[in-house]
Amino acid sequence: MKKILDKLITTHELTKDELVYVLDNLNDEWREYIFKHSKEAKERHYGKTVYMRGLIEISNYCKQNCNYCGIRRDNKNVDRYRLNPDIILQCADLGYKLGYRTFVLQGGEDNYYTDELLVELIKNIKAKYPDSAITLSLGERSYDSYKKLYEAGADRYLLRHETATREIYDSLHPGMSYDNRRECLKQLKEIGFQTGAGFMVGLPNQDNSALADDLLFLKELKPHMIGIGPFIPHPETPVGECKGGTVEDTMVMLALTRLLLPDVLLPSTTALGTLDSKGREKALSVGANVVMPNLSPVSVREKYELYKDKICTGDEAAHCRKCIEGRINSVGCVVDMGRGDHASMQ
Repeated sequence: MKKILDKLITTHELTKDELVYVLDNLNDEWREYIFKHSKEAKERHYGKTVYMRGLIEISNYCKQNCNYCGIRRDNKNVDRYRLNPDIILQCADLGYKLGYRTFVLQGGEDNYYTDELLVELIKNIKAKYPDSAITLSLGERSYDSYKKLYEAGADRYLLRHETATREIYDSLHPGMSYDNRRECLKQLKEIGFQTGAGFMVGLPNQDNSALADDLLFLKELKPHMIGIGPFIPHPETPVGECKGGTVEDTMVMLALTRLLLPDVLLPSTTALGTLDSKGREKALSVGANVVMPNLSPVSVREKYELYKDKICTGDEAAHCRKCIEGRINSVGCVVDMGRGDHASMQ
């Protein structure tokens, strides 16, 4: 085991067989060994810094019907909402006053947000706050759409690949295409976005071989950002009765990702904080370096329910920012409110 892990630490490469061997044979000792080195890898590229992004959840309408997602099209019990451009701009105004210099606009695949609407919105935010970055996370769109959004001034795009195993992807995404998902990620990079991918840990039928495939796909894609969180079942979905992922397994995948791609931007997700009150701190302690407190109006926070029991839905934006900063400081890290670009872009 030590030989394989030392190869990973020094070369940032492992074969699939080696990754599966590591995942099959982990014990507390080897976990701590991986965590120590993943934290060191992060600090070599980013020091003690953790970047704060302001998250604006713009809509819980979605035309897709993913079997794990609480805002899937066929969930009739969702109280749907969408934020108009004026409200989104007000969220950005508040975020800027609180010090944020990255705004993450996230939502379901909602046809209300046409290219024309988004282009105008992006241009307005950029005109008002030219020193800020805009990240979009709005699902699958066409190449032409992505290009228009990039040319309007959007800097980054997050599109989790969800799983690199075709059979698992197909079982969870009715009416969607595994190949198109990958093609979208390829297009985003080609256009020039700082691109984010990522996956869930603990999905139904996901074994260590599938997790190794996720890591190898990311190694090949080389995204700038990688979002990894535990699968948390939502009762209003077809997989609502399935077992979920764990904080411990997610920490391992975060750490291995950091060692495979040492300069990647790696969020500590709200889902981890939902499963464990110290989940976000645990992720930071193994190499995560991004957090995304919520700037959405409190009135809609509970409605953006991808999974059950999401935390911080009642907190005002200022409280969220202060709370998260305290959590970051508690594990020996320091907050950076700047744009927080990938190391290669700084």
